[in-house]
Amino acid sequence: MVATNLEDLPSKVTVHPLVLLSVVDHYNRVVTRFKSDVRVVGVLLGQSNKDSVEVTNSYAVPFEEDPKDPNSWFLDHDYAETMRVMFRKINVKEKVVGWYHSGPKLRESDLQINDVFKKYVPNPVLVIVDIKPEDVGIPTTSYFAIEEISGDGSAAKKAFKHVASEIGAEEAEEIGVEHLLRDIKDDTGGSLSTRITYQLNSLKGLKSRLANIQAHLKKMLDANKPVNPQIVNNVQQIFNLLPSLSIKENVSTFANQTNDEYLLIYISTLVRSVIALHDLIDNKIENRQREIEREIAADKSKDKKESKEKQSKEADTADSAAAKETKSS
Repeated sequence: MVATNLEDLPSKVTVHPLVLLSVVDHYNRVVTRFKSDVRVVGVLLGQSNKDSVEVTNSYAVPFEEDPKDPNSWFLDHDYAETMRVMFRKINVKEKVVGWYHSGPKLRESDLQINDVFKKYVPNPVLVIVDIKPEDVGIPTTSYFAIEEISGDGSAAKKAFKHVASEIGAEEAEEIGVEHLLRDIKDDTGGSLSTRITYQLNSLKGLKSRLANIQAHLKKMLDANKPVNPQIVNNVQQIFNLLPSLSIKENVSTFANQTNDEYLLIYISTLVRSVIALHDLIDNKIENRQREIEREIAADKSKDKKESKEKQSKEADTADSAAAKETKSS
């Protein structure tokens, strides 16, 4: 039975890093095989309750579709069922909670595909994983299918409604992700530059979220969207938590903290430059020492070779003299 109200469905979907890695691997394998940018589909495993859905694992499913005809698509049901039984033997707690595709947006056939997974779970969650995100932020978007009942008495229509999603991981998963990131992390920069890069990406994500809030509030003011009291209350709470810069004490505190951070950055950069110069000088001294050792070794080899040649000539001369004496006698 399809839910008619979002309040009857979980309000949050938590996706684990293993799922993201599996989806990216699935996408790369399919793109490498077909030499084209196609979307991939798979099954999500995990646990669900009244408040949230925990997506802990996934597996790929063979899928094909006609980009020109949204009603023409193929999903291998037998393969999906076989994999479900095998995963259930490995971990009984992981059940089918929904499905995923690589999007990056909803498509017309998604409601039809969503109906396929209702034999496993009454309200499957659809998680769209953006393989190539353009904006900084969470690369997942979650939806539940609900029936919209219109007030004019017409038949109910199915539609996807967005729910909040987040990335969560257990301690073991965090350690594994850190080990994976070591292989792709740029080690040319120090920890300071890495922290600044992370903060810059965070600020870009914050800017994007603020732009979305601004656009939504503008539509409310222009009467293009109905006023949502919950959104207005959340925005008001955000403004209440912001520090007041009209108070001189706050301004002075922020200025002192900023100056202290800039001083640490300046000293760290200066120390790093001195250490780099010191290493450069040591490297030059070491290289020069090696060159001297090579020159000394070459001179010794040359002297030894000349000594052998001199001894050989002396021996030849002695032999020739002995031969002459023998001949004259």
